[in-house]
Amino acid sequence: MGDESDRAISGLPFEVLDPAPVSVAVTRGADHRLLYTNKAYREQLGDRPIGSPLHASFADGHRVRYRELFDQVYATGEPVVLTAAPASTAEPDRYFTSSLSRVSFGGGEYGVLVVAVEVTDQITAARQVEALAEERSHILRRYQSLMRVSAEIFWVAGPTGEVIERSPSWERVTGQPWEEYKGRGWLTMVHPDDREATMASWAEAVGRMEVWEYAYRLRTVDGTYRHYAVKGVPIKEHGELVEWVGTCTDIEQQWQEQRSQQLLDRAAAATAERTNLEEMLGAVANVIVPELADGCGVHLVTDLTGEQRSGAPFVVERVATAARPGLPRLPSYGEERLPPDNWVVLAARRRRPMSKRFPPGCPPAGVAPSWSQQWMVANKANSIVVLPVVVDGAVPVVVTLMTCGDRPPISRADVALLSRMFDHAHDALSGAMRFQRTQQIALALQHSLLAEPPKLADLRIEARYRASPSAAEVGGDWYDSFILPDGVPVMAIGDVAGHDLGAAVAMSQIRNMLRALAMDRCEPPGEILNRLNIAMGSLSSDVTATCVLARIEEYGGRYRLNYAVAGHPPPLLVTADGVGRFLESCVNPLLGFPNEDGCRSSIEPLPSGSTVLFYTDGLIERPGENIDDGLERLRRLACSLARCSLERFCDQVLSSLPTTGLDDIAVIALRLPPASDTDGD
Repeated sequence: MGDESDRAISGLPFEVLDPAPVSVAVTRGADHRLLYTNKAYREQLGDRPIGSPLHASFADGHRVRYRELFDQVYATGEPVVLTAAPASTAEPDRYFTSSLSRVSFGGGEYGVLVVAVEVTDQITAARQVEALAEERSHILRRYQSLMRVSAEIFWVAGPTGEVIERSPSWERVTGQPWEEYKGRGWLTMVHPDDREATMASWAEAVGRMEVWEYAYRLRTVDGTYRHYAVKGVPIKEHGELVEWVGTCTDIEQQWQEQRSQQLLDRAAAATAERTNLEEMLGAVANVIVPELADGCGVHLVTDLTGEQRSGAPFVVERVATAARPGLPRLPSYGEERLPPDNWVVLAARRRRPMSKRFPPGCPPAGVAPSWSQQWMVANKANSIVVLPVVVDGAVPVVVTLMTCGDRPPISRADVALLSRMFDHAHDALSGAMRFQRTQQIALALQHSLLAEPPKLADLRIEARYRASPSAAEVGGDWYDSFILPDGVPVMAIGDVAGHDLGAAVAMSQIRNMLRALAMDRCEPPGEILNRLNIAMGSLSSDVTATCVLARIEEYGGRYRLNYAVAGHPPPLLVTADGVGRFLESCVNPLLGFPNEDGCRSSIEPLPSGSTVLFYTDGLIERPGENIDDGLERLRRLACSLARCSLERFCDQVLSSLPTTGLDDIAVIALRLPPASDTDGD
């Protein structure tokens, strides 16, 4: 008995005794100064000051010789049990059955452990003993039931860390039976991403024989994961580790609250540190991923004709993306016109989030822009949330968020958190959006002037327009593509000098004149540009412009480019195997000045599967840099994208090159069919 009494408790946090339903107190030293009391003790006998001596902490020594008993236990190590002994309190007489045992703190220091149960009722009302026994049985059953439903999990492990005992609540929480749990089997219920770190932390605590405190995600019986805090305490006898005693406590709500606040703070800080809208949205996307989603796209939306027409198209510009480590990241920029039944359009008009779960890699059509659809298929996405962001009463931004693989879909609570993140960033977004809203109006006007490329049976034509983020007015960059009366497709791109309303008006006039001149006579492109140069003299003010005009002609079963360049950067031809060169055989002066020699045309054979790119100078020019450097940078990038889809080719060209942001950028690209379709290979 003495050996058990002398069990060392050095290093044992007394907090593990707090939940005990009996009164517990611990003294230390020969003068028996109070070291600890648990909650039950404080409620039954009062909150005694820690460090107070015996006479101030326990009952009146004149009624019961407590001091002598404490001294006896302290000196001999033999425990003492007092049955129905009186206690002196401020209330009427009360009786307790108590046990006094010696405990060791190591280094030759001892103390006394007191465990007491009040038995006043049994003494003062013997006739209620039978009723009390029944009530005890009822309380016991209730206590056992509470233990079965309690989320608190208790466990005991051997000195080397293998679990040897645990409370039944583990199986209730996880569904894992004892045979699968014992030893280190419990690790199989820990989230796969947390197992390695959990095991390393546990092994370190075991090796150092230190208190183990950790948090991990535990798979519950319904297949979801919740955060649990685990605490293990080393128990020693005579300085030797004999076992570990620990608890496992559900902290999901606490963890969610802490995480929510951290994400809100991070999102607010990310937007407060930036003034550019696209940078703000990109910073928020990096906060969202990977904490809440595996992939994210942030889109500026422009309703071209207003909400009054149900069939109105939306122009969607992807301005920021994010993806968790290990997944490919979409280019930061992309552009697409969406039909009215696309979820991005619906979420923007309804002003509420929309979500969908689906088998991995099988998203329904129309839940996102086409680039996000492709990303979800390629990366086995299992869900999507489309979140409209309301700023100053409008919806200028829509966010798409995807989860992949085994990751659970985004919960309703996290959707609400996402909305709060953007709400908290509202003021910063509002300030940046005032400028952006003016630009969106200009962008809507610009798109109303730029026609969609024609849909052809074997040729692919894609176009992109990216407004300058630093200018609020429409610029002079433009593109066009249409079918001539002789059935030949035409592509054109141009740039009117200036970046203001006058440039936009001149751009519209020149574009319309060029289309009319091209449709009037099926001439070589150089002849059409000659007539355009003459017609520009009728404009109200001096206007200069650059232009590339090209016919895509079928000749002898193959295609060729009949083109003319007037003061514009040369077209870029990239073959299917990634070899690129600029087409510079017909350089002509810019438009707006008399040209007695006229504009020359040139014909270039187009290999099967090749890509022809027309672009404006904002894509390649940088202050203080030779334009040849910008051209070479574009050529290398385009060659690396030769095998990409034409949509991705255009998006990557706009996303990957270092531009100044001071000028608009327009691109239009042609993709030839592969050899098997044109050559019969």
